[in-house]
Amino acid sequence: MKIISTVALKPEHRTTILNAAPGANLADRQCRTAEEVNEFVGAGCDVMLTFRVPQDIATRARGLRWIQLLSAGADHVPGEPLKNSAISVTTASGIHATPIAEYTIGSMLAYAHRIHLAIRAQVRREWMRSGAFMAGVDDIRGQTLGIIGYGSIGRETARLAAAFGMKVLALKRDPLDHVDPGWCPAGLGDPEGKIPARYFGPDDREAILRESDHVSVTLPLTDHTRNFIGEREFAAMKPGAYLVNIGRGAVIDERAMAAALTAKEIGGAGLDVFEHEPLEASSPLWDLENVILTPHISGANRGYMDKACDLFAENLKRFAENRPLLNLIDPKLGY
Repeated sequence: MKIISTVALKPEHRTTILNAAPGANLADRQCRTAEEVNEFVGAGCDVMLTFRVPQDIATRARGLRWIQLLSAGADHVPGEPLKNSAISVTTASGIHATPIAEYTIGSMLAYAHRIHLAIRAQVRREWMRSGAFMAGVDDIRGQTLGIIGYGSIGRETARLAAAFGMKVLALKRDPLDHVDPGWCPAGLGDPEGKIPARYFGPDDREAILRESDHVSVTLPLTDHTRNFIGEREFAAMKPGAYLVNIGRGAVIDERAMAAALTAKEIGGAGLDVFEHEPLEASSPLWDLENVILTPHISGANRGYMDKACDLFAENLKRFAENRPLLNLIDPKLGY
């Protein structure tokens, strides 16, 4: 078996991979463009570990049977590799669950305790201790969190939210199917789907938004989820509700969101992803006091490749034994 990694691997990562596939030929190189990927895979391979997938990878990499993505989403993958029935494509869903769930809860706590306003006051050297400021501080305990997209990240967010004493509601494509078949390290997430007090389907999104004090959006970007939350959905939200988006920017109508935030029709938003990245300097989101904004970093952590290689190693064993792969993308769904 020939394995190509288009990211440079540390010795410990090579060891993890080769222990899972004894005798495999493993080559790795840092490829920063699709052209570099094409050049590297020109001699062919069976398996590819990568962030980037060129449109013509099926013809470039002779013998390629499986692509393991290093990202949780697959919206950046061209249509042809996904539609090629000879190539399986799996995501790294699950490896981001801990850092992104912690980021989400952290953003909610920062907003509830007005830390974002205190930091702005610190920059101005202003001692912010007014009655109005302190009267706006909330506990998240006892509040309701609506999770839009109940995958690995949403489930770990639910576990942490439940520990904080929040009521959890969940929206997923099939609200009757509660079990998570994806990769999930022991002790994390909600594999059996037991935490939510109630499940909602895609057509019920206004109902879940009406009940939620906080909303976490963890949707992948597909044809079905683009602009999933727009003007109508913002109108359904509670006036003081706080929304966190760590999925993809285009699942939310950004103009409708900016309008709702400017008019204070909703309380605030924690945004790590945007319709266009980097976010344009002209965007009104930069200047809104009720927005906590970060540059698509919620999944970043020192152990990223450790987790990714653990998942890849498990899938390598399954691949060698002809067992079903974890996080296999359904081309019709796009995730």
